[in-house]
Amino acid sequence: MAKRSSKKKQLRPATTLVHGGILRSQFGENAEAIFLTQGFVYDSAEAAAARFKGDEPGFIYSRFSNPTVAMFEERMRLLEGAGAARATASGMAAVSAVFLSHLRTGDHVIAAKALFGSCRYVVEELLPKYGIGSTLVDGSDLSQWRKAVRPETKAFFLESPTNPTLEVIDIAAVAEIAHKAKARLIVDNVFATPLLQKPLELGADIVVYSATKHIDGQGRCLGGVILADEQFIADHVHTFLRQTGPSLSPFNAWVLLKGLETLHLRVERQTASAAILADRIAGHRNVTRLLYCGRPDHPQADIIRKQMTGGSSLITFEVKGGQKGAFRTANALKVIRISNNLGDAKSLITHPTTTTHQRLSEAARLEQGITPGLLRLSVGLEDVEDLWEDLEPALDRAAR
Repeated sequence: MAKRSSKKKQLRPATTLVHGGILRSQFGENAEAIFLTQGFVYDSAEAAAARFKGDEPGFIYSRFSNPTVAMFEERMRLLEGAGAARATASGMAAVSAVFLSHLRTGDHVIAAKALFGSCRYVVEELLPKYGIGSTLVDGSDLSQWRKAVRPETKAFFLESPTNPTLEVIDIAAVAEIAHKAKARLIVDNVFATPLLQKPLELGADIVVYSATKHIDGQGRCLGGVILADEQFIADHVHTFLRQTGPSLSPFNAWVLLKGLETLHLRVERQTASAAILADRIAGHRNVTRLLYCGRPDHPQADIIRKQMTGGSSLITFEVKGGQKGAFRTANALKVIRISNNLGDAKSLITHPTTTTHQRLSEAARLEQGITPGLLRLSVGLEDVEDLWEDLEPALDRAAR
């Protein structure tokens, strides 16, 4: 009789998204349980002492850890291929925590200029308040990353694709520069999702997500997650979250677990619809510029082929008529709704100049290609023909 291998079988992503990390109670429930509790009880005072000391495994307080949250963290860890994961109350809590947990006064961060507005605030304004310096670079220009390195540089930070112009940065190349400088590379992978891009496999050290977006996928709750090797999470993130309290609620963790079950189906459908719409939008007479990661005319198409397996659900396009043209287009839509969220089952459109990136100066926006006529479309799960029948007449109104 052949000896059975003791090595645990690596499940494929679709299966991991359904079964990964499940902890069943003594009742044998099929759906993940919501452990909606602040604290936990112990069999004895000795057991409590042992658990607080770390000599006995188990949960202590839901600000530190919780069974439902732990299931979400483990499922994300398995999906991402990380050593460990810690969940947070929001995506921005994850971004803030990943910096503040391991950097100190005198350290230096290099970040790509093309960042979500709140991320730029953390890098440009929050970190310097604590004596942590920062330098912004053109993320696509590798020479700028190299030139920005200082002896005190401890972290590199980028998002790829970027919000909202969908610039794609060569993660492997930036990781090589970071590691040569003995710094960690942090990647915000929200737009690509964990299904279309694997930053850790490309050399990144830390990945962050706003789980509010595709992971929830139905506009219900906030959440975030940090993924890295076990040592970084244990030495820096775990204690920081435990002591400062940006905890993910058990209820939100449960919602996100349910969202993960259908993530691969939603992303596949949204990406397919986005590809069709991108081609049609590009051909409209009132569209002056279109960016989609699934098209061969994307400025970084060669990098996309190396590090992404799909174009994602996001399309960015510029219409004639500047801000007035963009507003006319958005206001004419009936199926697609105006919202600054993304990754939702519902298709959503936003005007970055006046919403997500309004805090930036006009010069900073224009430097990133965020013009007054630019719109960002997050493609949902509606029938693609209904979406086009909504978009086409709205685009006709742009140049009035």
